[in-house]
Amino acid sequence: MAYRETEKMRQRKAEARKRIMECTYECVADGGFRSARITRIAGLAGVATGTIYRHFESREDLFAEIFRLATQREVDKVAEALASGGNGAERLERALRQFAERALKSPTMAWSLIAEPVDPKVEEERLAYRKAYANLFEKAILEGIEEGCIPDQDARQSSTCLVGAIAESLVGPLSPTQTSQATSTTEDNNDPLVNSIICFCMQGLTGTRR
Repeated sequence: MAYRETEKMRQRKAEARKRIMECTYECVADGGFRSARITRIAGLAGVATGTIYRHFESREDLFAEIFRLATQREVDKVAEALASGGNGAERLERALRQFAERALKSPTMAWSLIAEPVDPKVEEERLAYRKAYANLFEKAILEGIEEGCIPDQDARQSSTCLVGAIAESLVGPLSPTQTSQATSTTEDNNDPLVNSIICFCMQGLTGTRR
């Protein structure tokens, strides 16, 4: 007779997988992917290291899953900002600010998503992450052009430039060598940095200083 997995077994497996995911996310948020060692994750999750490999084919597969989870949360926040009131330029400015402010509030996780050296599978997810932002920005730019608040331009190219500009401008402040300084500042002290990033992006997009 073939082995048939019971509902209780399926539930137990699902719970173990969830714990592994949660503990891996915690490790990455605390010290980046470099600190998320399988032995540490297994200890936090209360499972054997072999159990992790029954749920994920490799360490890279686990990290890619965590990257997808973390980036989707960030993309959703930017999408929320773009869905709020105002014209296309105002909504883009709000979304860019959301991106920058959330990154500075969680510098270790943001560094992991934006710039930390990662395995090829995770790097593929990073490219998809940047494309997801670009697609959202492109739609808002096209709406702004139609509304007349953004000059006519190649919306796809401009959206890619926005993603590159804001991500690159945050690499230095989010770097592990700067993290202790970044996390010790207040939100007000971070405002000049965020404002300068937004000013540059919006000036490039609209041709005027906002």
